[in-house]
Amino acid sequence: MELISGLPDDVALECLIRTHYSDFSSMSSVCKSWKRQIQLPEFLRHRKAAGKSRVVVAMAQAVHDPDRVRSQKSYGSPPAYRVTLFEPETGDWSEIPPPPSYSHGLPLFCRLAGVGSELVVMGGWDPKTFGVSRCVFVYSFVTATWRRGADMPEPARSFFGCAADGVRRTVYVAGGHDGGKNALRSVLAYDVAKDEWMEVGDMASERDECHAVVHRGKLHVIGGYCSDMQGRFEKSAEIFDLEGMQWESEIGEFLDGATCHKACTAYGSDLYTCRKGHVAVRDGERKWENAVEMPGGIGEVAYVAGWGEKMVVIGTSNKGDTSSGYIVDLKSMKWSQVAMPEKYSGNIQAGCCLET
Repeated sequence: MELISGLPDDVALECLIRTHYSDFSSMSSVCKSWKRQIQLPEFLRHRKAAGKSRVVVAMAQAVHDPDRVRSQKSYGSPPAYRVTLFEPETGDWSEIPPPPSYSHGLPLFCRLAGVGSELVVMGGWDPKTFGVSRCVFVYSFVTATWRRGADMPEPARSFFGCAADGVRRTVYVAGGHDGGKNALRSVLAYDVAKDEWMEVGDMASERDECHAVVHRGKLHVIGGYCSDMQGRFEKSAEIFDLEGMQWESEIGEFLDGATCHKACTAYGSDLYTCRKGHVAVRDGERKWENAVEMPGGIGEVAYVAGWGEKMVVIGTSNKGDTSSGYIVDLKSMKWSQVAMPEKYSGNIQAGCCLET
């Protein structure tokens, strides 16, 4: 059956790859051949090769809800978090429906990861009971629907590092702490396609509130602290080789400051972070060097994401009550401000960057 009547399939495919990702679900309902084509991994690769894919920044963000009842009981309760989407190329903001059973808001302190055209939301605290959640939800941008994934293995953990490997379609969970506030050294891997969990192997050190990033085929687990330190952060990092599936090294002075480290992203052969009012790059000699000063409109950095030759930095404004965002071109080191509608200027607890 022809993809489009009267057109060769290669020409019809060129038409399909030019659609916006928000139209995928409508296209999938047109016919089985379109749905099958859009769901193929080759479809996204074709879009990328043709320059028709779209970078999307997904965030767990507090969104103002004018219909929320501010009764005496709810007053002072935590804000409701939603998955908000920011498209850097167009500047458009939007949000997607919450996962099943979480219409009242995302789990607090959950983690987000992007794998292909799918968004993974895992862990966090139930916003009503504050119980630790082991739930995993996967949102498909192709069908515009959520599905329930396999629960995270025991013990239930909070404040873990989370990073995605798009090549292997795998999300890695590192460290965090259990229900007894004991820092963990275990690392788990979630295969999104197979909906399966596996143990990767323990780190050398316990790492609560650590940060994780996949860079050049290796999982970097950065900072955090052990049970005995309780909030006194380490400067070290551990490196796991994803190809050889083994821990490669522990770097004692990976960071130049013992602070909560949650703003690190990869671009090309380098790692980038935000520190002391600057964007800094870590070169091949394993040294952090300031690359460009951050705009004055950002106080505390909440989220950093990189793609291509660009990086977005979102944080609280200097006034501290709303978020402000900027994009830096990593070649020219020039900044441009992100227009953030009032509805999407709330606190950001987690985020990820994906390409659809």
